[in-house]
Amino acid sequence: MELRHLQYFVAVVEERSFTRAAERLHVAQSGVSAQVRQLERELGQTLLDRSARTVRVTDVGAAVLPYARAALAAAAGVREVVDEHVGLLRGRVALGMVTSAADGFDLPALLTAFHRRFPAVDMTLSEATSDLLVAALRAGRLDAAIVAPAGQTASAPAAPAAAAPQSGVPTAAAPAPPAATADGLALHVVADEPLVAAVRPDHPLAKKRRARVPLTALRDQPLISFPRSVGARLTIEEACAGAGFEPAIAFEASDPNVLVKLAAAGLGVAIVPAPYPRQLPPDRLRTLPLDDDRLRGRLALAWRADAPLSPAARALIDHLRGALPAAGEP
Repeated sequence: MELRHLQYFVAVVEERSFTRAAERLHVAQSGVSAQVRQLERELGQTLLDRSARTVRVTDVGAAVLPYARAALAAAAGVREVVDEHVGLLRGRVALGMVTSAADGFDLPALLTAFHRRFPAVDMTLSEATSDLLVAALRAGRLDAAIVAPAGQTASAPAAPAAAAPQSGVPTAAAPAPPAATADGLALHVVADEPLVAAVRPDHPLAKKRRARVPLTALRDQPLISFPRSVGARLTIEEACAGAGFEPAIAFEASDPNVLVKLAAAGLGVAIVPAPYPRQLPPDRLRTLPLDDDRLRGRLALAWRADAPLSPAARALIDHLRGALPAAGEP
C-alpha cells in the first residue's frame, strides 16, 4: 500500500467523481481508477460504489476514510516537521468560522499577520454553522474553527512561549494541554456575553419597569432566535425547559444582526448576545436584561484534542490564541 493509493481514494470520495478527482490531482482519470482498484485488491474489499452516476463510498470505505486522511496528514506532517527544524515552516492549514465571528474580531488582520510571519503556509477560510464546523474538525477537513459552543465551557490554558531553533527562525510551540470537551475538542473561549431580550420600544415587555425580565415572561412570546446548530439556541432551550415551558420560535437566523432587525420590525422578541441590540438606536430597539445568568453566548477557537496537529496548524492556533485572549482576561 502506498500513500498515493490513499491520496487518490480520498480525492475520489471528496469529489464524488473519478473525473473531478483526476482534475484535482492533475493526473489521468485512468490512473486514478487504477490506483483505487489496486488499493481495493490489496485490502480485499470494495471501497467505492461505482454503480450510480455519483461515486459513493461503501460502509468499508467510510470506515477506512478517516485512517486514510490521518495517514496523509501524518506524512505531510513529517515534511513540515523537517522544514520547521531547518527554519522554514510550510504546509496547509484550513480554518473555519461562524458568521458572528466576523463581527467580534478582525480576522483578516489576524490572518494577514500570520501570513507575514509564515509566508510559505497556505491558508483557507470557510464559513458555516457550528455543527458543520465541528463535523469538519472531527473529519480532519478543518484544522481549527471559531465556533459557538453551548453551555459552560472551559478555556484552554495559554500556550508556552515559542522556542527559536538553531537557524534563528521562530517557530510555533506546541500548545499547553488544553481543556477538552466530551466530544474530543479543545476550546479556547474568546467571547462570553450575556444573552438579552431585544424588543421594539412599544412592546409590552419594554413598558414594564424592572431591572431584569424573568424568563417566564417569554412563555407566550414569539421568539427570534438562532437555529439549533448554534450553541446559544441550545442554551436558550435548556433555560426555558428549566423554567417550565418550551420556547415558541417564530424566526431563525444564524446572523445576530438579522435577529435584531427582525425584532426592530416588530416580529417578536430576539434573544441575542448583549452587544448586538446596541447597534440600533433606542428609539428602534430596547435591550432587556434577563434574570437567568446561565443565558450566555460564547465563541471559542476549537481544534481536535485527540489528534496530532501539523506544525502549520499548531502555529496558526498559537497565533490566534495569542491574539485573542481567553474571555475574561485583560
